[in-house]
Amino acid sequence: QVQLVESGGGLVQAGGSLRLSCAASGTIISNSFMAWHRQAPGKERELVAYITSAGITYYTDSVKGRFAISRDNAKNTVYLQMNLLKPEDTAVYSCTTNKGRDYWGQGTQVTVSS
Repeated sequence: QVQLVESGGGLVQAGGSLRLSCAASGTIISNSFMAWHRQAPGKERELVAYITSAGITYYTDSVKGRFAISRDNAKNTVYLQMNLLKPEDTAVYSCTTNKGRDYWGQGTQVTVSS
């Protein structure tokens, strides 16, 4: 059974940084498509970034140049390094993968104060 556990969220001032972690079990992340989504209050969930099994990465326009997705295969963990954070980045961030169906973590709250 696939399980994803996020951590690393918190409260940070605008311009600050956070690194989110997504520890996976039941799947090997190096062979998997892994993505980060976020959902802010009153807004639809949006795809933030993903990394493919081949290491190809994608970022939504609003985070390009500020966020970086990476993985540590030895730790079976995916990261989202978030720099130059803005108040509009405030959301619950969740990591996901698809192994026959979508699997989601419980999410971690990121709050950026102005």
